[in-house]
Amino acid sequence: MNRRDFLKYAALSAPYQQLLLRQFLTREAPLLLAPFFPALALAQGGTSVTELKHWSTPDYTRLSIAVSEEARFEYHKLPGRLYLDIFGARIAPGVKDLSVGDGLLKSVRIAQYNASTVRVVLDLDSIKESKVFTFSDPFRIIVDIKGERRQEISATKEVIETAKPEPVAEKAKKPKERFKAGRIRRIVVDPGHGGHDPGAVSPTGTREKDIVLQVGLKLAEKIREELGIDTVMTRSTDVFIELQERTAIANRVGADLFVSVHANASLNRNANGIETYYLNLAKTEKAAQLAAKENGTSLEKVSMLQAVLFDLMANYKLNDSAHLADEVQKSLHKKALTAYPGVKNLGVKQGPFYVLVGATMPSILVETAFVSNERDEQKLKEPEYQDVTAEGIMLGLKGYISSLNKA
Repeated sequence: MNRRDFLKYAALSAPYQQLLLRQFLTREAPLLLAPFFPALALAQGGTSVTELKHWSTPDYTRLSIAVSEEARFEYHKLPGRLYLDIFGARIAPGVKDLSVGDGLLKSVRIAQYNASTVRVVLDLDSIKESKVFTFSDPFRIIVDIKGERRQEISATKEVIETAKPEPVAEKAKKPKERFKAGRIRRIVVDPGHGGHDPGAVSPTGTREKDIVLQVGLKLAEKIREELGIDTVMTRSTDVFIELQERTAIANRVGADLFVSVHANASLNRNANGIETYYLNLAKTEKAAQLAAKENGTSLEKVSMLQAVLFDLMANYKLNDSAHLADEVQKSLHKKALTAYPGVKNLGVKQGPFYVLVGATMPSILVETAFVSNERDEQKLKEPEYQDVTAEGIMLGLKGYISSLNKA
């Protein structure tokens, strides 16, 4: 307890001091003591709002409110304003208001409304519609604001990493006929997981995040060199990018396609093969289980996401994504067979994946192989298989784009 807190406590009457002391020893202490001793209350645990973060894209502005654990909340709309009350919570040290000014969202203000309620107020420039939903592990409340911007996006400061092409001098390049990309001008490649999130880990310690980063780097290079299409990576190093930020990056840079690269896992060690997903309701229990794994959450939370998924998919290119998934799955499996006979084709499937929520372009999630399967794991660690995988995905993208040009 610091000196200021001690003086506050000392100024109270003896009965109230005793009451606070008894309450401090209960589970309710953090909330009851928050107005008096915030630092001490925080040390005792409890629910806290830990971060406010926003992304501005051409189509919408997204606010993420990070909470230390799942909390009950309500949101209300007023003219020019939207606010949320998060119950049983307090504000963690260092969490401050945001100044946005992107034409949709003016600012975000946060305050301790009372001892057990945090209020977050969004001051709006323009709004046509809003969506509020949650992500899990860590628990985040997501608010998407759509409307007509009154100015160009100016407040976004996130750094977008791109894979660097190898110098021309290092390769003896053969002249080739230039591929006609048509209206596809930019593709975002998203290596899953990263940083403190290893993704699936094999019994011998092989980490999904490491494998998919290598595949993603190779894929970005092939798209750029073989297709002549600008490529942006959500990450090109071992850093953690939140799920809700990945499609926000794609939307912000005006991507035409979004490809998230992953490695699969199953409790059944015999499970193996390649499969590709697009965003929709899970049609099978296995698809729901995989979504829970990639979302970092539970089957129960996946069911909750499915309940609101149709609303979240208002601008999602469902048929185009299914078409893209089909082309990539077909080409990836065909290419893998050339070097690794016997690779299983598990087909195209649907699932409620957080990483695809909010995308305004055709988007897919590719499960390159099973890190939980001994044979698949060995392949995933081989640079040759990583290159074959990247080549197969690139050829699928090429096939999809060519079909658009013929339409």
